[in-house]
Amino acid sequence: EAAGSVLTNKYAEGYPGKRYYGGCEVVDIVEQIAIDRAKELFGAEYANVQPHSGSQANASVFHACLKPGDKILGFDLSHGGHLTHGSPVNFSGRVYNPVFYGVDKETGRLDYDNIQEIATKEQPKLIIAGASAYSRDMDFARFRQIADSVGAILMADISHPAGLIAKGLLSDPIPHCHIVTTTTHKTLRGPRGGLILMGKDFPNPWGLTTPKGEIRMMSSLLDLAVFPGNQGGPLMHIIAAKAVAFGEALQDEFFTYARQLQKNANAMAEAFVKRGYNIISGGTDNHMMLIDLRNKGISGKEAENA
Repeated sequence: EAAGSVLTNKYAEGYPGKRYYGGCEVVDIVEQIAIDRAKELFGAEYANVQPHSGSQANASVFHACLKPGDKILGFDLSHGGHLTHGSPVNFSGRVYNPVFYGVDKETGRLDYDNIQEIATKEQPKLIIAGASAYSRDMDFARFRQIADSVGAILMADISHPAGLIAKGLLSDPIPHCHIVTTTTHKTLRGPRGGLILMGKDFPNPWGLTTPKGEIRMMSSLLDLAVFPGNQGGPLMHIIAAKAVAFGEALQDEFFTYARQLQKNANAMAEAFVKRGYNIISGGTDNHMMLIDLRNKGISGKEAENA
């Protein structure tokens, strides 16, 4: 209902109280509600609700933290990562210099010692902890140790399990990662869109200053990276829908939904294992499972079309 509202007609470049258009009194309230609810839901000090998508959220973090050609360490797409984690066909792999970590071929799980070795060798400026096809929980505390050891910014992309994380059913990246990005659909059940979070704001580590010579906070760089860095006007009808979704996710009923989602995925994974299917990593901690069909002599595409 909110996504289909007349708010779609309102231009509102800028941020609440600092718009380039007049007549934004109502949308300022709407956006601030979305911000406040996102912060409460994830226990964050900072939230930017304007990204149009998860990819735009990631692009904005890169814009804020990196220069073209800087090295990033991300989850290999073929192992379960995402296009925006350094794929050569994506801006992240064309503008920046990507190196990758992946899963252990035997266990199907992340090998954190191996990730440490890669980080030590490659010295990335940014490390991305997150995936689009990985069924296990992530050790964000270990990722932070790795990032700190090489002086890298740690960004978590929790687009897929965000709803489970918000209700405490999976490891929380907020205390460990410098910056967290997510989509607002998937397990958050909201409209298609993106979100950037920080557990705590901090002075930018590169010494970038305001025109008055003051050190910019990271929140300032992220806001500038979203608008005007990567986007123009925000989609106010979608921001209103995000506010509704965050409000729903704050309710006790959302925990019941998220826990049942997790139980359903576990039950399905166990059922496939009993039927002789190879479930990568042996099961699931979240809402996803990956089936290796090679021992069945068929491809995923053939199974899809069957």
